[in-house]
Amino acid sequence: MKRLQLRELVLCALFIALITIGTFIRIPVGTDVYTLQFLFTLLAGLMLGARLGAIAVGAYVLLGLLGVPVFASGGGPAYLLQPTFGYLLGFILQAGFCGKFARSLKHISFRSLLAGNFGGMVIVYLIGISWFYLVSNYVIDAPIALWAAIFYCGILQAGPDFLLCMAAAGLGLRCYRAGLWLNAAQASTAAASAIKEAD
Repeated sequence: MKRLQLRELVLCALFIALITIGTFIRIPVGTDVYTLQFLFTLLAGLMLGARLGAIAVGAYVLLGLLGVPVFASGGGPAYLLQPTFGYLLGFILQAGFCGKFARSLKHISFRSLLAGNFGGMVIVYLIGISWFYLVSNYVIDAPIALWAAIFYCGILQAGPDFLLCMAAAGLGLRCYRAGLWLNAAQASTAAASAIKEAD
């Protein structure tokens, strides 16, 4: 496995901290409460790339499983039996997907990054809802119908999460123009093209 350089280690550590902070920033919307955890896992993929983005989010999840209280309800290996743990697994794959997608683009734009973020959101929902349904019904004996899991864990959450996808696309584009992305394969002309399109 390729060893991480100092800058890569620092940025991974930074995103672990940001994801943790985002987990505890609670935004009430009606009767629900949302966090910025998803925003920072999206940005980890965009800014660090597929490999490092997945490493940063994976390290965050590992820290939580080892007992460091970085999750919304603390931490520890028992978190594996939480119905919502699937979303944390989904975040790892989502970061990898978004990083790979962003670096495959010929032209970086808000729309293209939003499309990648939406793809990452679908990945999180597929894994998260599946885990929620399976653990609820077959592990902790709290039965829930599949349609109910899809409705409450997916449809009702989609609006706010899509807004976070938009925010991550906007912030990611700004960071790209500022040259803050790691391992960006695109030539500088792509950045100029993205700026021109926005004007």
